[in-house]
Amino acid sequence: MERIDIRVEDLLPHRGRMKLIDEIIELDEEKAVTRATVTDLWPLFDGKTVNPLVLIELVAQTAGISNCWGGIKKHGDKFERKGWLVGVKRCRLLVDAVPLHTSIITRCENQFKLQNYREILGTAWIHSHVVAEVRLQLLQPD
Repeated sequence: MERIDIRVEDLLPHRGRMKLIDEIIELDEEKAVTRATVTDLWPLFDGKTVNPLVLIELVAQTAGISNCWGGIKKHGDKFERKGWLVGVKRCRLLVDAVPLHTSIITRCENQFKLQNYREILGTAWIHSHVVAEVRLQLLQPD
Protein backbone atom coordinates (compact mmCIF):
# COMPACT_ATOMS: atom_id res chain seq x y z
CA MET A 1 0.00 0.00 0.00
CA GLU A 2 1.23 3.46 -0.74
CA ARG A 3 1.33 6.09 1.97
CA ILE A 4 -0.88 8.99 0.86
CA ASP A 5 -1.10 12.51 2.21
CA ILE A 6 -4.72 13.20 1.31
CA ARG A 7 -7.62 14.51 3.35
CA VAL A 8 -10.66 12.37 4.17
CA GLU A 9 -12.87 15.20 2.87
CA ASP A 10 -11.26 14.86 -0.58
CA LEU A 11 -12.58 11.29 -0.89
CA LEU A 12 -15.84 11.14 1.10
CA PRO A 13 -18.95 13.35 1.11
CA HIS A 14 -19.50 12.81 4.88
CA ARG A 15 -19.44 15.94 7.02
CA GLY A 16 -20.40 16.90 10.55
CA ARG A 17 -21.56 14.05 12.79
CA MET A 18 -21.35 11.51 9.95
CA LYS A 19 -17.65 12.06 9.24
CA LEU A 20 -16.10 9.38 11.45
CA ILE A 21 -12.59 8.97 10.00
CA ASP A 22 -9.83 11.26 11.26
CA GLU A 23 -6.87 9.99 9.26
CA ILE A 24 -5.98 7.85 6.27
CA ILE A 25 -3.02 5.69 7.29
CA GLU A 26 -2.55 3.62 4.12
CA LEU A 27 -4.34 3.59 0.79
CA ASP A 28 -4.41 2.00 -2.63
CA GLU A 29 -7.08 1.07 -5.19
CA GLU A 30 -8.05 -2.17 -3.42
CA LYS A 31 -7.62 -1.50 0.30
CA ALA A 32 -7.41 1.20 2.94
CA VAL A 33 -6.44 1.59 6.59
CA THR A 34 -7.90 4.46 8.61
CA ARG A 35 -7.89 5.82 12.16
CA ALA A 36 -10.93 7.23 13.94
CA THR A 37 -11.46 8.46 17.49
CA VAL A 38 -14.87 8.26 19.15
CA THR A 39 -16.26 11.69 20.01
CA ASP A 40 -19.47 12.87 21.62
CA LEU A 41 -20.64 13.98 18.16
CA TRP A 42 -20.73 10.44 16.75
CA PRO A 43 -24.09 8.87 15.93
CA LEU A 44 -25.39 6.47 18.60
CA PHE A 45 -23.44 8.22 21.40
CA ASP A 46 -25.26 7.75 24.72
CA GLY A 47 -23.23 10.09 26.92
CA LYS A 48 -20.37 7.65 27.65
CA THR A 49 -20.08 5.20 24.76
CA VAL A 50 -21.23 4.58 21.19
CA ASN A 51 -23.23 1.57 20.14
CA PRO A 52 -20.98 -0.85 18.19
CA LEU A 53 -23.37 -0.66 15.22
CA VAL A 54 -21.49 2.50 14.29
CA LEU A 55 -18.51 0.25 13.42
CA ILE A 56 -20.44 -0.85 10.31
CA GLU A 57 -20.48 2.77 9.12
CA LEU A 58 -16.78 3.11 9.96
CA VAL A 59 -16.03 0.09 7.75
CA ALA A 60 -18.23 1.54 4.98
CA GLN A 61 -16.41 4.89 5.09
CA THR A 62 -13.01 3.18 5.00
CA ALA A 63 -14.14 1.11 2.00
CA GLY A 64 -15.43 4.28 0.35
CA ILE A 65 -12.03 5.90 0.70
CA SER A 66 -10.27 3.04 -1.07
CA ASN A 67 -12.83 2.71 -3.84
CA CYS A 68 -12.98 6.48 -4.42
CA TRP A 69 -9.19 6.59 -4.66
CA GLY A 70 -9.32 3.78 -7.23
CA GLY A 71 -11.93 5.70 -9.23
CA ILE A 72 -9.88 8.89 -9.18
CA LYS A 73 -6.77 6.99 -10.30
CA LYS A 74 -8.75 5.44 -13.16
CA HIS A 75 -11.00 8.36 -14.24
CA GLY A 76 -9.29 11.48 -12.86
CA ASP A 77 -11.11 14.50 -11.44
CA LYS A 78 -14.36 13.72 -13.28
CA PHE A 79 -14.90 10.66 -11.05
CA GLU A 80 -18.10 10.92 -8.97
CA ARG A 81 -16.94 10.75 -5.33
CA LYS A 82 -19.83 8.82 -3.85
CA GLY A 83 -21.17 5.33 -3.50
CA TRP A 84 -23.93 3.47 -1.73
CA LEU A 85 -23.93 0.84 0.96
CA VAL A 86 -26.52 -1.62 -0.34
CA GLY A 87 -26.08 -4.54 2.03
CA VAL A 88 -24.43 -5.94 5.11
CA LYS A 89 -23.72 -9.51 4.05
CA ARG A 90 -22.15 -10.55 7.36
CA CYS A 91 -21.27 -8.77 10.59
CA ARG A 92 -19.61 -9.83 13.84
CA LEU A 93 -19.48 -7.15 16.52
CA LEU A 94 -17.23 -8.30 19.35
CA VAL A 95 -17.84 -5.49 21.87
CA ASP A 96 -20.97 -4.27 23.62
CA ALA A 97 -20.00 -0.58 23.47
CA VAL A 98 -17.09 1.65 22.42
CA PRO A 99 -16.01 4.26 25.01
CA LEU A 100 -15.58 7.96 24.29
CA HIS A 101 -12.06 8.90 23.05
CA THR A 102 -11.28 5.33 21.91
CA SER A 103 -9.00 5.12 18.87
CA ILE A 104 -10.14 2.62 16.24
CA ILE A 105 -8.06 1.32 13.33
CA THR A 106 -10.09 0.00 10.41
CA ARG A 107 -8.84 -1.97 7.41
CA CYS A 108 -10.97 -2.71 4.35
CA GLU A 109 -10.18 -4.66 1.22
CA ASN A 110 -12.14 -5.38 -1.95
CA GLN A 111 -12.91 -9.10 -2.02
CA PHE A 112 -15.05 -9.18 -5.17
CA LYS A 113 -15.68 -6.67 -7.97
CA LEU A 114 -18.10 -6.81 -10.89
CA GLN A 115 -18.58 -3.56 -12.80
CA ASN A 116 -19.79 -1.05 -10.17
CA TYR A 117 -20.55 -3.66 -7.49
CA ARG A 118 -18.08 -4.43 -4.69
CA GLU A 119 -17.96 -6.83 -1.78
CA ILE A 120 -15.72 -5.51 0.94
CA LEU A 121 -14.18 -7.25 3.93
CA GLY A 122 -13.56 -4.85 6.80
CA THR A 123 -11.97 -5.34 10.21
CA ALA A 124 -11.85 -2.84 13.08
CA TRP A 125 -9.34 -2.97 15.97
CA ILE A 126 -9.07 -1.26 19.31
CA HIS A 127 -5.49 -1.62 20.46
CA SER A 128 -4.59 -5.08 19.14
CA HIS A 129 -8.06 -6.58 19.63
CA VAL A 130 -10.47 -7.17 16.75
CA VAL A 131 -13.79 -5.56 17.63
CA ALA A 132 -15.67 -5.96 14.34
CA GLU A 133 -15.56 -8.05 11.18
CA VAL A 134 -17.93 -6.84 8.48
CA ARG A 135 -18.62 -7.91 4.88
CA LEU A 136 -20.39 -5.13 2.96
CA GLN A 137 -21.95 -4.78 -0.47
CA LEU A 138 -21.36 -1.43 -2.19
CA LEU A 139 -22.35 0.22 -5.47
CA GLN A 140 -20.58 3.12 -7.17
CA PRO A 141 -21.99 5.29 -9.97
CA ASP A 142 -20.47 5.14 -13.46
